[in-house]
Amino acid sequence: MKVILGAGQTRFDGWMATQESELNLLSIDDWKRMFLPESVDAFLAEHVWEHLTLEQGIEAAKNCYAYLKPGGYLRCAVPDKNFRNEWYQNMVQVGGPGPTDHPAATHKIVYDWETFASVFENVGFEVKLLEYCDDYGDFHYIYWNEADGKIGRSFRFDTRNSVEKLRMISLIIDAKKPLVIKSGL
Repeated sequence: MKVILGAGQTRFDGWMATQESELNLLSIDDWKRMFLPESVDAFLAEHVWEHLTLEQGIEAAKNCYAYLKPGGYLRCAVPDKNFRNEWYQNMVQVGGPGPTDHPAATHKIVYDWETFASVFENVGFEVKLLEYCDDYGDFHYIYWNEADGKIGRSFRFDTRNSVEKLRMISLIIDAKKPLVIKSGL
């Protein structure tokens, strides 16, 4: 089972799309209603975590961890605090750049790579950075397979980007739940 969290209009074959109205990441009752513990193979969340406070993000990560199978993963993307682009930073800032109907109006945090990785590492995930800007604003990218969860606002898939100029990127991670090794096997 593969699940898109906060899917909006995103739909992919083989993935169950969910909205906050049916699966609030902070509601254990919603989780229990939709899934059994350790029953999900993968979660995908594109630009969801920035709508939670840091503390809520940790709680949501704990819930994902509890419902992922051992060896399962969460691919997660958020705006990147270290991307050196004034237009971009204005668009993703906490509280958004303008009217209350702007998508960023409910942003509660803008993550850098270190803080974002720690949200997941602190609840037991092994984190791999896929795309991010370091503390100097330099962009880093390693190849990732879109079949494992496509992130539209990414280096490869956002049409506003080119090799010469980055315009829209995300801080993207894979957070993997370690396999549990049982003693005596």
